[in-house]
Amino acid sequence: MRLNDVKPQKGSKKRRRRVARGISAGQGASAGLGMRGQKSRSGSGTRPGFEGGQQPLYRRVPKLKGFPVVNRKVYTTINVEKLASLPADTEVTLASLREAGILTAAKGPLKVLGNGELNVSLKVQAAAFTGQARSKIEAAGGSCEVL
Repeated sequence: MRLNDVKPQKGSKKRRRRVARGISAGQGASAGLGMRGQKSRSGSGTRPGFEGGQQPLYRRVPKLKGFPVVNRKVYTTINVEKLASLPADTEVTLASLREAGILTAAKGPLKVLGNGELNVSLKVQAAAFTGQARSKIEAAGGSCEVL
């Protein structure tokens, strides 16, 4: 095989379409752009992202960080300092806290936060614990159970 024998595969090279060059060229008159309207006129039509006057997507989405989480988990929160008033070796659940009057409303599952001090041992059952809350409950001799 020599350099002068090298040629492209048969059928791989197609001639370019000569649009708007008369009826015999096959794409005369409207040049394949249809009859009338914005997309048939000269120029680029609409700019990228244009949605026909509707507020475009890039302007609808929030500009800065901190997008809201779509299916956000909502917890009923309580701090460790509120649990300090309970007697020792009590089983702490969402229902027992409502009966004791410590919580008035339940927005969702219980989450224990770590603000304050705790010196009573408690058996706490909750959906979630912060790291500080877990360490304070266990340091006081209590136990944490994730439901």
